[in-house]
Amino acid sequence: MMFRTRFAPSPTGPLHLGHAYSAILAHDMARTAGGQFLLRMEDTDLERCRPEWEAQIIDDLTWLGLAWDGPIHRQAGHIAAYNARLSPLITQGLIYPCSCTRSDIRAALAAPQEGVAFNVYPGTCRGRPMNSRLPGDALRLDLAAALQQIPAHDLTFTETGPTHAGQHQIDTATALAQIGDVVLSRKGEDIVAYFLASALDDADHGITHVIRGDDLFEFTPIQVILQRLLGLPTPTYHHHRLIRDDQGKRLAKRDDARAIAKYRAEGATPHDIRRMVGL
Repeated sequence: MMFRTRFAPSPTGPLHLGHAYSAILAHDMARTAGGQFLLRMEDTDLERCRPEWEAQIIDDLTWLGLAWDGPIHRQAGHIAAYNARLSPLITQGLIYPCSCTRSDIRAALAAPQEGVAFNVYPGTCRGRPMNSRLPGDALRLDLAAALQQIPAHDLTFTETGPTHAGQHQIDTATALAQIGDVVLSRKGEDIVAYFLASALDDADHGITHVIRGDDLFEFTPIQVILQRLLGLPTPTYHHHRLIRDDQGKRLAKRDDARAIAKYRAEGATPHDIRRMVGL
């Protein structure tokens, strides 16, 4: 099977050194293996994503000397298709509507950040039938019911990153206590959860290796659970080290001082960027 990976930024700000490290590492691993490197825009947050940021991302990646195979995949154009893929779970009674705090639901739909754990839902709306769904209601996965559908020996994934290398078994009790009933989509705003869209795209695009930051390792179990429920393959995961500032804090898009565009403007070369991130 051909090695195939992807870089999947959200166009909500400039690329910084941490993004560059992740993109270069994924690109180089794919090329070394004679495989493919895809580019995906995780742009389902229609409030924060901007075309100018996407254009900057593409320009920065091209300047870094990275080339991707095939067209860029933009998630915003496939939201209806993602939602349609939930139908089997709805039929099995594994999904229920939720009208709890709007801000909490929006936060649950976004891509995770380091140090931000799942907001474990107390189950207020659990048990509501789908025909009670109201405008603006989200859809949540009944995790306890879902886990009963998956044999324990199927709740595994392989990790090759330096910190967590090995075969991992997802513990159901831990998943219930630390993940809970995650939000998968929200009606009326046409947005879907990072976990759902990412799992579907990885399967549809034949991704064999997911290469991403170590801050996302703890979110892998919910994606594996969704893969099992939807009959999707599970790729090999490789969670790499994070690029941090002088205080040891993970870089974020608000760290404009470390934006690739700023280094470019100051005369840095792609080789300088590789050196800065330890490649």
